[in-house]
Amino acid sequence: MRFSTQIKPISYVKANAAEIIAELNDGGPPIVITQNGEATAVLQGVAEYERTQETLALLKILALGKREIAEGKTRPAREVLEELRDRIAKGETGSR
Repeated sequence: MRFSTQIKPISYVKANAAEIIAELNDGGPPIVITQNGEATAVLQGVAEYERTQETLALLKILALGKREIAEGKTRPAREVLEELRDRIAKGETGSR
């Protein structure tokens, strides 16, 4: 996606807000809004925003996992599975 094709001045956004929102809700690309010739904001549909937030959350989880691996904070899967089986056998729910 090229943002350069979706740059609009704030005056355009004010005059065409309903049309812009309809396009965004139909899956249109985000719009870069300028004010006094400077890019100041990005307008995007809610669905796209939610996808972006979910993607960022997954990336944070991956980064955390990578850091824990680098710090040696890992356990063999077999050990973890045995521990879980023991907890289930004892009727432990795992809530603390």
